[in-house]
Amino acid sequence: MRPRLWILSPLALLTSFVLANFPASPAEPAVASPGTNNSHYEFRAEHDPDGIGKFFMGREIAHVMGHQAADWLERPEREQEERPELLLPALKLKPGDVVADIGAGTGYYTRRLAKLVGDKGTVYAVDIQQEMLDLLTNKMAELKIHNVKPILGTITDPNLPVRSIDLILMVDVYHEFDYPYEMAQALCRALKPGGRMVFVEFRGEDASVPIKRGHKMSQDQVRKEMALQPLQFVETIETLPWQHIIVFQAKAAGSR
Repeated sequence: MRPRLWILSPLALLTSFVLANFPASPAEPAVASPGTNNSHYEFRAEHDPDGIGKFFMGREIAHVMGHQAADWLERPEREQEERPELLLPALKLKPGDVVADIGAGTGYYTRRLAKLVGDKGTVYAVDIQQEMLDLLTNKMAELKIHNVKPILGTITDPNLPVRSIDLILMVDVYHEFDYPYEMAQALCRALKPGGRMVFVEFRGEDASVPIKRGHKMSQDQVRKEMALQPLQFVETIETLPWQHIIVFQAKAAGSR
């Protein structure tokens, strides 16, 4: 029997509709993109309809939400569901920091990060959809925010400057990476020595979180996947209603 998916809450129903009707791209074929190694991945013909049939370390990769559903990222209830006023202090940012918002979308978190790092700081807003970046840059202009740099990434590389980032933030996005191993490698290259990488993911261990299974991740799964990278686990912060805040730090050169 297939495990039951939590789809009965208004949020879960809306999430299902958005991902079913506005995926960013069709399921990834079993052909490696340039610079990738498909030996990291398994492909299955039978899989969860909310996933792309591609598995990494036992986890099925979820569909990416397309830009047509960008309004969902700005839904009024998001503030209550995700509590950004609790997440942002946990990031321990300071004025002048350089931050990368991966999967920035419309800039919901980008604009909040920009305020925290101030005029002397920089926020790189990375997305793989130019349409999302167009929406984001229009919003930044409207709000007169000038310390955000939009970057069009690819499914394997965020195109960030090497050793330039103090903190990388991924909010509900890592589980959708088509090539999580390659993307994590590229993100690690972008971190400064001692830089931090933060995953915010709906808790996969908690059946009461009203999100479909493929769009949640357990702390153990995130840690297992990041064990392949030059990162050390720092902490998991559990101040949010439905999400983990999982923090890693770049290892010093030569450390294991």
